[in-house]
Amino acid sequence: MAFRAPRITAYGSALLLVFGSLTVVSAGTAAAAPPPPPELCGPGSAINFDRTDFQAWPQVDNKWFPLTPGMQFTTTGTVTSEDGVHEHSVVHTVTGLTKVIDGVTTRVMWDRDYDDGELVESELAFFAQTRKGTVWLFGEYPEEFENGEFVGAPSTFVSGIAKAQAGIAMQALPRTGTPEYVQAYAPKVDFLDCGKVFQKHRYLCVPTGCYNNVLVIDEHNPLEPDAGHQQKYYAAGTGLVKVTAVGGPDQEFMDLVSVKKLGAAQFAAVNAEALEQDERGYTVSRSVYAKTPRAQLDPH
Repeated sequence: MAFRAPRITAYGSALLLVFGSLTVVSAGTAAAAPPPPPELCGPGSAINFDRTDFQAWPQVDNKWFPLTPGMQFTTTGTVTSEDGVHEHSVVHTVTGLTKVIDGVTTRVMWDRDYDDGELVESELAFFAQTRKGTVWLFGEYPEEFENGEFVGAPSTFVSGIAKAQAGIAMQALPRTGTPEYVQAYAPKVDFLDCGKVFQKHRYLCVPTGCYNNVLVIDEHNPLEPDAGHQQKYYAAGTGLVKVTAVGGPDQEFMDLVSVKKLGAAQFAAVNAEALEQDERGYTVSRSVYAKTPRAQLDPH
């Protein structure tokens, strides 16, 4: 076979020498393959986020994590820390608001945390569900209060800003024996929650009733190895029904005590207050929250 002089061509930044049908990439010039995404919660936990996986409208109907606008859930219990035991309650309300985060339209959840009856945190959290049913958390805007006075929102994070990344709030088909997964990652505020399916098919009773087939998720933050773990219990069709602590200096134990559908006037009031908090975030968190589109009332 007659020898053919090589034909030189360009491919990206690499120099290719083409001998007939054989192509050789010259050493040292080929573009490096992109590094694999980090496995922040151990093997198999890489974040595989694709905004095209999500629905255009944020309907969240995962059976373990349903977010129906107008539903309100109250959990109560105690938090034990170095300064003693405190009564703790959280009112979780699914608003009628949406907000675009990292190119995805999310549903806005409004949580109000009370210690010994005093408001300590008011948080907007943003969730969206993929077409296959996995629910993702896209960020949080938690306003903090001390002695009834607003003191700021230093733990704010939003996916796509300051290297923060959305993570999985609830898998579509949670199974035991599977790897841990990242629930969200925000290095600027040292936020990294890892979840793992710990147990299924539990029977559990709390003040709102008894539940079969309860799912238990174990959560922890590898950036704070001494903080211990939380275990969250989810009932099909309801969502979170119980929280317990395993190790760590601050231990929270909570039970679901109320589930209700808000009336029209209550729902309108909740939406108005959540919109006010969203608007306030543009002044409070200029470097992060102010870079997001404003929340809107869902037209659906």
